[in-house]
Amino acid sequence: MIIKVYEIKKINLKKFNSYLIYGENEGLKNEIIQNNLSNNSSIITNKYDEKEILNNYDYIISNLLNKSFFENEKIVIIFRVTEKILRFINEFYDKKIDDVKIILCADKLEKKSKLRLFFEKNNYAACIPVYSDDNKTLRTITSNFFRDNNIKISSEIVNFISDKCNGDRGHLNKELSKIKIYFESNGSINIKEISALTNLSQNFSVSELIDNCLSKNRNRTIKILNENKYTPEDSILIIRTFLSKTKRVLDLRKSYEISKDIDQTINTYKPPIFWKDKEIVKMQISKWKAQNLEKLIIKINEIELMIKRGSTNSLNILYDFILGICIETNN
Repeated sequence: MIIKVYEIKKINLKKFNSYLIYGENEGLKNEIIQNNLSNNSSIITNKYDEKEILNNYDYIISNLLNKSFFENEKIVIIFRVTEKILRFINEFYDKKIDDVKIILCADKLEKKSKLRLFFEKNNYAACIPVYSDDNKTLRTITSNFFRDNNIKISSEIVNFISDKCNGDRGHLNKELSKIKIYFESNGSINIKEISALTNLSQNFSVSELIDNCLSKNRNRTIKILNENKYTPEDSILIIRTFLSKTKRVLDLRKSYEISKDIDQTINTYKPPIFWKDKEIVKMQISKWKAQNLEKLIIKINEIELMIKRGSTNSLNILYDFILGICIETNN
């Protein structure tokens, strides 16, 4: 059964005995689990990676059946699942294992995914897709945090923080916690201190990389690639930043094609564009046509899938893609 995030509070989730939470928003996944599925301290919770389940399959199934180390109700959370976990879920239902709830966490799943289809069509299973938080949501979370902690901060700083978190409230909440500790010790905080204190300074280098790529500044893009020692683990952060910024440029380009006034387009955009970014955003709008930005978004999604499938040369794929964008013409 498909359940939208906004429906969670309206539905009794306890009636389901298994849950699939899939998508790219790790922070929202954790919130759903902590606030709605495993918020009872009397329930025993075991956490596994899919590989642990597959490597100890018979042992885990046997213990689920015998309930030898279970007390009352049990929750089993399995992370980073793929289609391979479907055998485990089928056996879980076939053997009618009681007093156990299974929570599966996965990245993006295609519409044809057998795992996704199983949970969508099963009335005893909940399928909860989670998508990246938009800037409006992140700004609301940030503003509420500062208000609740009596920290006076400008809207410019709120926008700066939310813009650099790449659609994931989990990353945002970690950085806000650091800011709170610093503020309690010092009594004030400014944008330079925030950048130095948090991981946002590293994200800024990623942001700068994508900005220059979308502006087709090949020399600057190459310099950033050479000066930053990115790891394969950074690939997802880079490609998600690329997707977020490309979508923004597409929105702006479409607005510009209607208004024919680039300054008005930028100044009226919501959420507001940070004043230091306005010139480079203006350049991006002028370099691209809407239809080619739409094609680029499709390509970015394809690159992300290649990276998530565990390609050993993910950075090479990403670098070739980025440099290819810089030298394309007639966009």
